[in-house]
Amino acid sequence: MSARPGLTGLSFSKGHGTGNDFILVADPNGSVDMTAADVAAACDRHRGIGADGLIRAVPSSFLPEGRALLEDTPEAQWFMDYRNSDGSVSEMCGNGVRVFVHFLLESGLVELADGASMAIGTRGGVKVVKRSVDGYSVDMGPWEFIYPEAAAARATDSLVEADGLQVARPGLSISMGNPHTVVALAEIAELRATRLFDAPSVDPAPPHGTNVEFVVPHDPLMHDGVGQLSMRVHERGVGETLSCGTGACAAAIATRYWAGADAPDVWSVTVPGGIVGVRFTVSAQGGEHVHLSGPAVLVARGTFS
Repeated sequence: MSARPGLTGLSFSKGHGTGNDFILVADPNGSVDMTAADVAAACDRHRGIGADGLIRAVPSSFLPEGRALLEDTPEAQWFMDYRNSDGSVSEMCGNGVRVFVHFLLESGLVELADGASMAIGTRGGVKVVKRSVDGYSVDMGPWEFIYPEAAAARATDSLVEADGLQVARPGLSISMGNPHTVVALAEIAELRATRLFDAPSVDPAPPHGTNVEFVVPHDPLMHDGVGQLSMRVHERGVGETLSCGTGACAAAIATRYWAGADAPDVWSVTVPGGIVGVRFTVSAQGGEHVHLSGPAVLVARGTFS
């Protein structure tokens, strides 16, 4: 695969989590120097390998953000340096962190038995990933409303316009370490008709932009005690993707909030690339954490030429 000079000769893997796909490179010595243009060229689906983003696996000690995390969590030895497909730096990616841990295992960089967990450094904080026989579960940490006063007062904080929707729709903005704005739609046909090639307009937009999720709660909302919803997403700096892990968490958070006190704590989120699980728990410190579960697959290996 041809690439820009910053990636020439570098080995890579290609992987995905429910269709959210990534290029992964190992940098155990902290020596890979890649620019935004390098990343964008590699992620180009016509002239490069093609991916929603690129993940560099680098020891936390080689990055200022990683060293800061090591002070409180010394076991977070590996850092997920995540870049969007346009080359911009992002805080983290819920599907990506599962694929990242699978890549570390398959590359022989770490060992992790079924049922065991490991801490991963990200720009969105330390994420604890647990391995299971059918994939990985990630403690995504606490969530929060970006505009808490508006959320408490009216359960929405913005208006969202998107191609294919006749009128602007109310949205609710949620931080999962990265920003999301969730919009509820009435039916699956409306979800399918929404065109997400161009970024939706969000007013007011969170300070650093936002990912936008369009969700349809299922009817009935619960099946065997599990909440059910379908979702599509436009990722900031990427475009529409087949899945978004932090977006699935945000979608479940918003739908659960709108549903009221009797809403479940376990959710199944259907995305174009498959199904992921979202679960809410109370941490030892008393705050609410969100856990994301799903598969991780490596599909190819190669070398940039």
